[in-house]
Amino acid sequence: MQAFLKGASVQATKPQKDKAAPGPSTEKKAKSVPWVEKYRPKSVDEVAFQEEVVAVLKKSLEGADLPNLLFYGPPGTGKTSTILAAARGLFGPELYKQRVLELNASDERGIQVIREKVKNFAKLTVAGRRSDGKPCPPFKIIILDEADSMTSPAQAALRRTMEKESRTTRFCLICNYVSRIIEPLTSRCSKFRFKPLANQIQEERLFAICEKENLRYSKESIAALVRVSEGDLRKAITFLQSAARLSVEKEISESAVIEIAGVVPPKMIDNLLQICYKGTFEKLEIAVRNMVEEGYAANQILLQLHETIIEEDLNDKQKSAISEKMAVVDKCLADGADEYLQMLSLCSVIMQQAAQIN
Repeated sequence: MQAFLKGASVQATKPQKDKAAPGPSTEKKAKSVPWVEKYRPKSVDEVAFQEEVVAVLKKSLEGADLPNLLFYGPPGTGKTSTILAAARGLFGPELYKQRVLELNASDERGIQVIREKVKNFAKLTVAGRRSDGKPCPPFKIIILDEADSMTSPAQAALRRTMEKESRTTRFCLICNYVSRIIEPLTSRCSKFRFKPLANQIQEERLFAICEKENLRYSKESIAALVRVSEGDLRKAITFLQSAARLSVEKEISESAVIEIAGVVPPKMIDNLLQICYKGTFEKLEIAVRNMVEEGYAANQILLQLHETIIEEDLNDKQKSAISEKMAVVDKCLADGADEYLQMLSLCSVIMQQAAQIN
């Protein structure tokens, strides 16, 4: 017993390790947030370019009421941001988490989830007032992002829930292709089409972000960002953040943007077409091999060649023959054909058509 007590006392008197004094190294660093999230609209007024949707939502927010909504359009045009901003405007920051259920394509959304999770959430009645005294609507919002990837049985199960729980729940379906949503669901929702963002609107947003982040940039680099993003503001902001990390001390250049976006430099496409028009087949073979070995995706080369060919001084018959070959090449690439052989095949058709001019 004495030995046991001695042992205990020895353990008790062991000097504890001095805890390191909190210094700058141990302080919590500010969380680094992706710029897409950092500059996501916090209110409906901040949503860019979608005037009709914003006008309807603002009227709904004034009366604290919403219909069931269906947002559709290309990616990166503000569909998810808009409904999240509207939900924050309706419920405020305190009730937002209790009143909104967001399900994305990454979540399991088969018929079982619709029957259990969505149905149970929709059944709950809600009450309470906002702390700021503004009117709080007596319903919840269920956001189904990427709704076009839901199975048809899950969509069919959802339509009855939408009707049955209309007193306590509003649904917002978000998708890229409205044709993949079954007719009974689309007829129960107010449909809003989100347009690809205009170049000027994208430029304004990107300039604003550059100012806030103290970035050095040129107008050419911002124009290149808008060009490669094709109306997708989310893609443009992501590319801008990547370019900023690449050019920490330097100005963001057009070449850096093109490199990050993975597009083929326009000079390379022009050079390839010049060889098709005036060069030999041997030179064409070398040029195509170099492009493929540089690591450029054949689909990207095909896309940019198509855009350039449409603007070229060829007659309609020649353009249609080249476009038809492009369609065949695209199908072959999708089936897993060799990129080098397909690109060579396409360029030889361009060379053949261009030879008819001379």
